Amino acid sequence: MRASIARALATKPRLLLMDEPFAALDEINRDRMNEEILRLREAGNWTVLFVTHSVAEAVFLSSRIILLSPNPGRIAHTISVDLPYPRTADLRETAEFDTLVNQVSRFLREAYRL
Repeated sequence: MRASIARALATKPRLLLMDEPFAALDEINRDRMNEEILRLREAGNWTVLFVTHSVAEAVFLSSRIILLSPNPGRIAHTISVDLPYPRTADLRETAEFDTLVNQVSRFLREAYRL
């Protein structure tokens, strides 16, 4: 996975599309890769469209979360993530992070009841 990301970044993209790139990783390595992608994004000044099924990962990585509803897929909610940068592992232990994770989880449950 690191090699694929490195190849994509070698072209110095303005937009990087990532579809669950860390899904196969254990939690520790996934968290490390999340921090690394944020560091690289900040250094390269590019935008990432990141698809994930992990609410905590979405909150940690995002400035905005677009939540899709099922069948047919439509935008159910757009949530702004106003957490400070740079983001580190310590952020995951804050009340603000937990509040956002809970809010996004609630919106997700609501979207799947539609």
